[in-house]
Amino acid sequence: VGSMLQYASDDLQADKEVVLQAVRESGCALNYASDNLRADKGVVLEAVRKRGAALEYASDDLREDKDFVLEAARENACVLEHASANLWADKDLVLLAIRCQKPIR
Repeated sequence: VGSMLQYASDDLQADKEVVLQAVRESGCALNYASDNLRADKGVVLEAVRKRGAALEYASDDLREDKDFVLEAARENACVLEHASANLWADKDLVLLAIRCQKPIR
């Protein structure tokens, strides 16, 4: 189970192959990945495919990146509630959230 990543060594939490397998099993395993992998677009996209709420554990830079958040939302609209608060002033994001019937903060 992906959540077992929390018990892995720091080296394994920084191993892209191990983390990708973990987030494919449980998107929220991203919470236990190294900071570098929490900033890796490919790893974060895999996590949000499994569970949109995993965006919560992505780096601040990715959560503030409009293009990335919109790309992630195409994989799983649930990511929108975990986008940076700064993006909630963005018309495109708000319109997408409305279309996906997600509550606006």
